Amino acid sequence: MTPVDARSAVVTALRQIAPEIEPQSLEDSDRLRQDLDLDSLDFLRLIEQIAATTGIDIPERDYPEVATVGGLVGYLAAHRQPEG
Repeated sequence: MTPVDARSAVVTALRQIAPEIEPQSLEDSDRLRQDLDLDSLDFLRLIEQIAATTGIDIPERDYPEVATVGGLVGYLAAHRQPEG
């Protein structure tokens, strides 16, 4: 997945979970839970939505890596979809 595709997937998922978020205002350094005000359930729904749309599962042990918009984009860009 390219970084552009990864960012698009993140923005799409965020808009479904938190429609009030303005995509053009997202910064790579934005923390999903603190800066974007996602609660625990919203964060888990975001992870599930990403998995459903990209086929990339993010295990709980990797949650610290995907705590920011940039971290999530980078994680998706670095991981390939499973061969099917």
